[in-house]
Amino acid sequence: MFKVPLKVTTTSIGILGCLASAQSWAQQAAPSGNAMATIEVTAPRLARELYATPAAVSTLDQEAIAQGQQRTRLDEALVRVPGVFLQNRDNFAQGQRISIRGFGARAPFGVRGITVMVDGIPYTLPDGQAQLDAIDLDSAERIEVIRGPSSVLYGNAAGGVIDITTADGRENPGSSVRTEVGSDGYRKAVVQTGGAQGDWSHHVSFSALNVDGYREQSSTEKYLLNAKLRRELGSDRALTAIINLLDNPRSEDPGALNAREVANGRDQAAPNSLALDAGQNVDQQLLGLQYEDLSAGSGKFYLKGFISQRDFEQQLPYVGDSRIGYQRDYLGASAEYHHEVSLGSLPLSYITGVDVARQDDERFRNDVNGQGVVGEQLAEETQTATSAGVFAQGDLALTEQVTLSLGARFDRVELEVDDRFQSDGDQSVEQTFNEWSGSAGLSYRYRPQHQAYINTGTAFETPTFSEFANPAGGGFNPSVSPQKAWNREVGLRGYVEPLAMDYDLTLFSVRVRDELVPFDEGGRTFYQNAGDTDRDGIELALGWQVASQWRLDSALTLARYEFDQFATPTESFGGNRIPGLPEQTWVNQLTWQGIDERFATLETQYVGDLVADNANETEVDSYWLVNLRVGDGWQLGSDTRLNAYVGVRNLLDEEHYANVRLNGTFGRFYEPAPGRSVYGGLEVRF
Repeated sequence: MFKVPLKVTTTSIGILGCLASAQSWAQQAAPSGNAMATIEVTAPRLARELYATPAAVSTLDQEAIAQGQQRTRLDEALVRVPGVFLQNRDNFAQGQRISIRGFGARAPFGVRGITVMVDGIPYTLPDGQAQLDAIDLDSAERIEVIRGPSSVLYGNAAGGVIDITTADGRENPGSSVRTEVGSDGYRKAVVQTGGAQGDWSHHVSFSALNVDGYREQSSTEKYLLNAKLRRELGSDRALTAIINLLDNPRSEDPGALNAREVANGRDQAAPNSLALDAGQNVDQQLLGLQYEDLSAGSGKFYLKGFISQRDFEQQLPYVGDSRIGYQRDYLGASAEYHHEVSLGSLPLSYITGVDVARQDDERFRNDVNGQGVVGEQLAEETQTATSAGVFAQGDLALTEQVTLSLGARFDRVELEVDDRFQSDGDQSVEQTFNEWSGSAGLSYRYRPQHQAYINTGTAFETPTFSEFANPAGGGFNPSVSPQKAWNREVGLRGYVEPLAMDYDLTLFSVRVRDELVPFDEGGRTFYQNAGDTDRDGIELALGWQVASQWRLDSALTLARYEFDQFATPTESFGGNRIPGLPEQTWVNQLTWQGIDERFATLETQYVGDLVADNANETEVDSYWLVNLRVGDGWQLGSDTRLNAYVGVRNLLDEEHYANVRLNGTFGRFYEPAPGRSVYGGLEVRF
């Protein structure tokens, strides 16, 4: 089932041996009263205690998200989650690329194949793509990550799940003003206020970000408002309104360089990026409304709805049909019912629900010449994607220690293009996909703070509209179809009291059929089904409270991502590595926590080598990064506090790449990352 390289297997034996010893110590030791606090996870939709969840789930609290961090990009917090790899933190026009066990690695920009949820609202569209630019990490209180395929929970494009919860004012009320400055013209200001009074609670966060950028043609200007207003309607019912407003008038795109250009200057932009003024602008508004009733009959009922509008325009860094834009209307709703009953003498907790969503994109594309002059219109069409899913999931307690979990879901996804630019013929087309997903898991809580589990599940992923583009022109590419995945995982997690250590070990194996892989043609990216792929590996997360003020956190991923079968009319790539994915990553954070909010965190990141193309002809070397964050705080009055912090990224000035563009045309694979950079911030809370 699990096929991993020898170096992975050897390391895993050592890790398993250490864990076995640790578990033995835990079993021999008397209870010390230092039990780890109970952690509940909700991203799997059926809320459970973490140690009763038969799936690989990681949680991050507010301190992990915020302490000494800029909070402008998800990689700052997610870097300590095994199995997760992020690229492109420095190109705001393309957006961060996220992969979880290889899902999402194919995205040339933005996010593919991963479900992103924010406060119960899906930021992943019905066609499977997601944008992260409107996520307000300044008000994020919690992030949960499901590190495996989860279509049984969320439907299309759920190769992994990132679930973010922002503040609503009920905890940590008060106001704050924060300002930050840093290298490469980094400037950020944040104002927040929140609190509760009677049945009402609220939280409002506004931020303004400006970055000149390390490379030419890489500046960004962005403004973001995130607000929540909650009204209690009695002891068990509540209504919450969510408002999210994004204004991003400028994010420039420096493009990718070839090896010769990198050698001549890492901070330069690609020639076409400069000549064409490549970049994008975005304006987005979102409104959500959520109702909860915790005493709906003998169960709990949740009803959620949202509507969003997004205006987008982008100049891509190549001559030709490279001026694109759309006006998007996106809306959806979900309903869930949670209940607990007895099946014979066995307790059963279950959830049933329905999700619906619709995306309407009014899209255009224009020709652009070598001088950046926008010419004739080449396309005008309406792209419509609708999705509807019904699901059920249940936990049956077979004994006090053993729980069986089963889930099933049916999804219908319709993709339609209405071509209104018919000078080249009517290219209207429609596709419908009907997909079943299932999961089964078994959890064995053999001690109160130790759990073993096994889990299997399926997932599906339709091509997005951009991935359906036909290289021959006109309508959908008839040779592109959805990819299917089958995930299997075995895990151990627990808390070793004598050592004050928590551990999370997972062995995973994923088989993907009809893997979608990008290729470039004339500077534009298209997609093809690459046959089958194998993804096998080990994920390990450790947290060790070494002493009262010292803590060590470590996240290790050892994996193999390979094409099993993949052939084009002229080439065969079977046995090759999947491009864009390091097979080893290792992150360590050593934190000293002093009096009040005085702290220091030393972070090391190892990213293994990767390949940039399907043929594996271009290799990108491994690298180590060292980051440092320090901070302190002072009480200025009874309710006023001043905090200050400084961060240094890439302390050792290591040369590496922030992003690798897959199968790049003319050898343009590389987006160099900054060298040593510094930032600092001041925050007043009152």
